[in-house]
Amino acid sequence: MRTAIVTDSTSYIPLEIREQLDIHMIPLNVIFGDASYQEEVDITAEEFFIKVRVQKELPKTSQPAIGKMVEKFEQLSKEYDAVIAIFLSSGISGTYQSAITAGSMVENIEVYAYDSEISCMAQGFYVIEAAKMAQKNASPQEILARLDEMKTTLNAYFMVDDLAHLQRGGRLSSAQAFIGSLLQVKPILTFVDKQIVPFEKIRTEKKAMKRIFELFDQVASKGGKMQAVVIHSSREEDAKQLAAQLHETYPHVDVQISYFGPVIGTHLGEGALGLGWYVV
Repeated sequence: MRTAIVTDSTSYIPLEIREQLDIHMIPLNVIFGDASYQEEVDITAEEFFIKVRVQKELPKTSQPAIGKMVEKFEQLSKEYDAVIAIFLSSGISGTYQSAITAGSMVENIEVYAYDSEISCMAQGFYVIEAAKMAQKNASPQEILARLDEMKTTLNAYFMVDDLAHLQRGGRLSSAQAFIGSLLQVKPILTFVDKQIVPFEKIRTEKKAMKRIFELFDQVASKGGKMQAVVIHSSREEDAKQLAAQLHETYPHVDVQISYFGPVIGTHLGEGALGLGWYVV
């Protein structure tokens, strides 16, 4: 049985890795006024943040049309027996639910939609693992079981300059109780029950990142093999420094660098930093 692996653009997996592992990507959209762009296709993260700086209004985002998903699944049905479609958290986007609907509209291929309950390269970890297993002819059930196993240790925390973007976009749960004391605070956020929620309020960026490292250390200090990713929003040099620091402290951890692209960047704003990981 041949199984195709599909994800959305917010996993921000580099093109060369997608091609190498035969990963199929369906883009989400970012909208400036009347102009809509498919992220990772029509607009890069760098181009996006340059555009945001000169725009008066924040852009909007939208999920892929169900028709585009149906078209992708029908195309894959000519070569594959099954699809595992791994999408960003259903708590912040309707993309996963659209995949379920689209899958029910396609014949000659079994579509398994998987809710990553997270986003960005933390979501990408699931996708890459699934793709490697698919290349080894693992069954859909074996792949889905492995993704569920990964979910027990997969975590991500991120720091933003402020919560204004998330609040305005409606992507932050329980925001109101948190907003009042944001002056000079660097909030740490995480995913709980599929939604982005405030984790802690920290006074400075340095202390916020130190706290995230402490959370990571609780797992990494045990010495097991791990995958980790430093995620940034227009802060590549800072991300490189953090990754180097992690690699030096935890040589048993494979550390990557990724980014918050246009869709997620719309909600987090520029300057965000994050760290995601799971135990291999």
